[in-house]
Parts: sequence; C-alpha cells; structure tokens
Amino acid sequence: MKKILITGANTGLGKECARQLALRDGIEKIYLACRNNEKAEASKAELEKSTGKAIFEIILMDVSNLESVRRAVQALSEPVDALVMNAGGLGGTEFLQHTQDGVTQITASNLLGHVLLTDELLDQSKLTGTALYAGSEGARGAPKIGIPKPTLSSGSVEEFTSICDGSSFGPISDPMSPYCMVKLMGALWMASMARKHPDMRFVTVSPGHTGGTQVAEDMPAIKKFFFKNVGFTILPLFGLAHGLQDGCRRYVDVLTGDQYKSGVFYGSEAKVLTGPLVDQSAIFDAFNNEAFQDNADTAIHGFIH
Repeated sequence: MKKILITGANTGLGKECARQLALRDGIEKIYLACRNNEKAEASKAELEKSTGKAIFEIILMDVSNLESVRRAVQALSEPVDALVMNAGGLGGTEFLQHTQDGVTQITASNLLGHVLLTDELLDQSKLTGTALYAGSEGARGAPKIGIPKPTLSSGSVEEFTSICDGSSFGPISDPMSPYCMVKLMGALWMASMARKHPDMRFVTVSPGHTGGTQVAEDMPAIKKFFFKNVGFTILPLFGLAHGLQDGCRRYVDVLTGDQYKSGVFYGSEAKVLTGPLVDQSAIFDAFNNEAFQDNADTAIHGFIH
C-alpha cells in the first residue's frame, strides 16, 4: 500500500488518518479529498509540519455532489492502492432536505457520493486494493447512549429507497435515526461489493464513539451540549468513547492488517463503543443477509444517473 485517497481529509478523523498513515513506512502519496481548497491547503501544511513528509496532494471533491465526484476522479492522475471513505456526518440542520439527485443531505454526504466514487475509480482502473468505508455502531444500535437498534421491516429495494429519499422518516428534528439507517445501508452495500469484486477488499470499520470530530455540531442543542461538554469527560470511563487517535487507529489497523476480511463490518463489542474490533454481524445478523446487501446496493444505485 503506497498511495491512498482519503475523503473528508481536512479535519477530524480524515486528517488524523492521513497523519498516522504518513508515519508508516512505504507510504508514498496521500490524496486529501476536500471540499474547500483554503481549508485543504491549511491542513496539508499542518500535516507536512507534523509528519515531516511532503507526500500530501489535494483533490477538490464534495462527496455530496455527484458531478464534483466525477471531476475529481477524472483529475486523479494515477491509481491508488486504498480508498478511505471517511467524509460524512449528520447532514447539517436540513439533513432531510433533498439534493438535486433526489436523496437527503444525510444520504448524499455519507453514502451516495462514496458509492459513485468507488464505481468511478473501479471503472477507470484507479483503485487496486482496499476500499474502507467509515461505519458506525449506530447501524447496529447503541442503547447505552440512547441509540436503539435500527429496524428493517422488509429489507426490500423499496424500503432502502425510502431511507435514501427520506420518505420513511416523519417530520423529525434529530438526525440520528436517518444517520444510523444510512450507515446500515453503507455496511450492506460494502458487503455486496465484496461479493462482486472478490479480487479486492471492501471493509467497513467504525472508528467508535470518537471525540475531536465535527459530528456533534449538527446535533440538537441538548445533545450537542452533552456530547461536547459532558459526554467525552464521562463516557470514556465506561468504554463508551475514546479520543481521535484511538478512533483513527482503527482505520489504519484495518488498512494494514490482513486479518480484517472483505465484506465484514468491524466495530466495537456489543456493550461498548471502544476497544477491540469485532465482526458486527455477531451482534446484528442483518449485516449477513445477502438479499439485504444486494437490495441496498440496487436502491442506492437507483439515484445515480
């Protein structure tokens, strides 16, 4: 693994992932895929200073905009050995608002753009090794921090389509439920891709409940206050949160560790949100359902034109 592309690379987990990978022997180039050039340049300078390496290159890409994704892949001058699909979040204050592609903002930023990015890289022979998708334990439920297990009524193409366009959700102010359902779809899509491309590795990994990211910024006010001012002081004592370096180390471990198998969603053990990585299908068997995997794949591709 010599060349890596990371989305959402100018802050949080993406930036820390770039830093940790740059310190590994043999890494020759890290592409920082970012929406904003000014912020990307600042992050590049910080990474060069902190690592002592001049191996970072900026690629302008907004994963919530399909044309931006297509332009970015076209501009990529060489294949990469690994793709880290890290960009995402809770979709801002209008998380259920539709994009021009007919999906919600939360679907566009967490899933649709990454699906197209992967397809385009494969179609143009610009991805040769591992694709890593940033998952979330919310996709299997995290009751100890108030996130129930997502419920699929049928796992049909129609149900997954309704998740993508938001029609399965009523008028809600908390983005967590649609976020968890989209992340569930992402893990299923990755498993479907693993079966389609057995010569490559498609792995979903959750960074765990990680401090130092921008996710809390889009939470409702009370939750935002708790997680930013209280949660990351108390929750680590119970194995329910950890720091940015620990969360990102999961990405790096999976990228560099052959023991992490294609098609598997790796995350925390059942009652915690930190610690060793385990196969999430042992906690929520929906991840192993091949019909669900293929239906999720079909549904999300229905929005790509």
